Amino acid sequence: MSFNLIRILTLLFTIFTISNVYAQSLNALKTEYLVEPLGLDTPNPRFTWQMNDANTGARQTAYRILVDTDSSQLVKEKSAVWNSGWSKSDANLATFSGQPLKPFTKYYWRIDVLNGNKKTFGKIASFETGMMNMANWQGAWISDNENIKLKPAPYFRNTFNTAKKVKSARAYIAAAGLYELSINGSKIGNHRMDPMYTRFDRRTLYVTYDVTNAIQQGKNAIGVLLGNGWYNHQSTAVWYFDKAPWRNRPTFCLDLKITYEDGTMETIKSGKDWKTALSPIVFNSIYTAEHYDARMEKPGWNTADFDDKDWKDVMFRSAPSKNIVAQALHPIRNVEEIGTKTLKKINDTTYLFDLGRNISGVSKISIGGPNGTIVRLKHGERLYANGRLDISNIDAHYRPTDNTDPFQTDILILNGKGRQSFIPHFNYKGFQYVEVTTSVPLELKKEDLIGYFTHSDVPLTGDVKSSDPVINKIYYATNNSYLSNLFGYPTDCPQREKNGWTGDAQIAIETGLYGFDGITIYEKWLADHRDEQQPNGVLPSIIPTDGWGYEWGNGPDWTSTIAIIPWNVYLFYGDKKLLADCYDNIRKYVNHIDETYPSGLTTWGLGDWIPVKSKSPVELTSTCYYYADVVILAKAARILNKDEDYRKYTELAKKIKDAFNGKYLNKEKGIYGSGIQTEMSVPLYWKIVPQESVALVAENLAKRVEADGFHLDVGLLGTKAILNALSENGYSNWAYKVAAQKTYPSWGWWMENGATTLYENWPIDAKSDISMNHIMFGEIGAWLYKSPGGIKPDEKQPGFKHVLLNPHIVEGLDAFEASHIGPYGKIISSWKRVKGGIRYDIVIPPNSTASMELDLIRDMEIKVNGKTSTNKIELAAGKYVIEHIAE
Repeated sequence: MSFNLIRILTLLFTIFTISNVYAQSLNALKTEYLVEPLGLDTPNPRFTWQMNDANTGARQTAYRILVDTDSSQLVKEKSAVWNSGWSKSDANLATFSGQPLKPFTKYYWRIDVLNGNKKTFGKIASFETGMMNMANWQGAWISDNENIKLKPAPYFRNTFNTAKKVKSARAYIAAAGLYELSINGSKIGNHRMDPMYTRFDRRTLYVTYDVTNAIQQGKNAIGVLLGNGWYNHQSTAVWYFDKAPWRNRPTFCLDLKITYEDGTMETIKSGKDWKTALSPIVFNSIYTAEHYDARMEKPGWNTADFDDKDWKDVMFRSAPSKNIVAQALHPIRNVEEIGTKTLKKINDTTYLFDLGRNISGVSKISIGGPNGTIVRLKHGERLYANGRLDISNIDAHYRPTDNTDPFQTDILILNGKGRQSFIPHFNYKGFQYVEVTTSVPLELKKEDLIGYFTHSDVPLTGDVKSSDPVINKIYYATNNSYLSNLFGYPTDCPQREKNGWTGDAQIAIETGLYGFDGITIYEKWLADHRDEQQPNGVLPSIIPTDGWGYEWGNGPDWTSTIAIIPWNVYLFYGDKKLLADCYDNIRKYVNHIDETYPSGLTTWGLGDWIPVKSKSPVELTSTCYYYADVVILAKAARILNKDEDYRKYTELAKKIKDAFNGKYLNKEKGIYGSGIQTEMSVPLYWKIVPQESVALVAENLAKRVEADGFHLDVGLLGTKAILNALSENGYSNWAYKVAAQKTYPSWGWWMENGATTLYENWPIDAKSDISMNHIMFGEIGAWLYKSPGGIKPDEKQPGFKHVLLNPHIVEGLDAFEASHIGPYGKIISSWKRVKGGIRYDIVIPPNSTASMELDLIRDMEIKVNGKTSTNKIELAAGKYVIEHIAE
């Protein structure tokens, strides 16, 4: 054999080996569903991972996790903190159960996996603990004042010296209100509006930052700017935010822990040695806007050499709650920068900036003018006929006490020192347009204002593409509205309320989980639920709340979030922790309804909110939700090995089902109630219909939809059910016609009229309830994955361990693709019409499987990767081309 041939074969073998290793690796290593998180408090963190193996049928057969504080030990396959041992399991979720974790410690973990081919892979990731216990805080809670009516936001500063070389430094800061932290003149991190909104007197959040590179040798300065947030709500509205029982002047506590190269440690902490002064933010409200007087700026206020001799002493405050815990979730950020699309000059002092799309967030203006010039930036979603900004659709619930706090209107006072930029610190709005008015004539350009789409920065996990442009627009608008209403908790709208309406969130839960990795947000929000639940089980309609919502708007149709959201998180992630955490709360809630409504029928609820025209009985819709809660509770009892509860709530579910069908179902005709869309679809969707009646009820629903011209005649609860009830029962063509409808009332009608988000009401010219950025009609996003995409989790093997594939080929679509990144990796379900039939392109991620069932059609053959198959197809991990074409 020649020398050159040997070299070529060696090179080929090396390439094959490298590519084989690459094809069989591990990725997406997360602790508590976060990548290398800092400041965890949980004593038993969860680890997750994914296989990256291109081989067909790739499957994990065993795994081992090693944890240590020294990564070099893990490389040697040694560990002093935890060695799980080899577990013969294909699970990719494990909970730490080693030596007790210490606070303020960085841990490394190694995951090794054995696959079916007996090959192992190893990869190392890290996480870092935080306080772990409230007793570990050293700093004091400090503030500047006790006057809740004082409007300017306060600055705080302190200086310290470092004589030795810094190895690492962490800042831990908790606040009641909002804050921005800076060191040596630079803001730390890119988060916005930390910490997240909670019931402040029951649970307060803190955030951890790596500030190693911000510390310099010698003199250093720490700066903290405090905002009101939801803690000291000065604006007045119908929700009584200003009367919250926790309300007070904002306060914070900070520990800055420094570890030096020589191994010594030092903690710089908040205390009486800090100084405070009022900032140029002369007013801030998370509900309305922010006012900034540039003439009051204190250049260098957060730098080491600033002269603070005129600053005041701080005051001590008690902690806002006895439960200060880590904020372990994806933060709010300015995620996307959006330039002005068009600029219209209305007169010498008024300009209208149009971003071209509706968003949640803030605007940034760059402007110069004479000292004392007042610049007003009014934000809104629509225009009057004369081209001026119209905010009448979003300020309806605002109850101002005077004219000093205009709605969604930032106010900037220039200092005359040249061009300056302004962006709010402690506020966000819902808007497409910004009307800028100046007190003296100024010339503005399109480039002078940009918008930032702001929301919880959850990773993207899904995508939908179709051959129908209106469907693509609906999906885009749905995602925009979902993200516009995610701020550490799901909200209804980003302008008029910013409330955590439970009904809106339960409607949109599947849309959110298909499209985004939102588990950290929902786990936080369900902790808010547990904080807010009354001893008798009652929950408020908005969560968190200052006390409003226990008397109106709640009930099974809304506050079923306590059951529906943990159940869906379980289905999507295969993680039963949230279900276990909320189990007693679900049971308490169900027991309250059972005790209050012993017949099995309940009239407690808000009903099918904002219907097109036909109104369904509250008892019908609320009883269906009550039934769904009890079914979830029974399933959870079985999963959590609570056998007695399983039997009890299975029997209760049967009682509810029998009572409901006894009153509302005309079994002979197959009609519920009067037969309108919501009355027919909600029982089908929540599966309270007797099995022998399902086909006839579904047929009658389809007839009703056809009689309604394939237009919607539902409200909030009906939109959750209507498309699914049709598609799941053999009428996917009917569902698609409704979904793709372009005339009123429909999602497509909004798109045809220029919508880039979903609205709160079907008529675009409604006189009330017409926020133009709502998520409550957002179930259509999930339906696109479930029906034309055909991707569903299997509750018997949740977390998409086993994927149920049943894409519906509907009239009017030539091609469709849905993808979702589940716990095991990316699932793709794609189909297109080809000559003689349909071609499917399917991807099933490693370590998972799928079942697919195609409708049998005469003279059509099914082939899977070129081999003839039956219509019931079982798929291992891998890529597949499935052809269903004429022979």
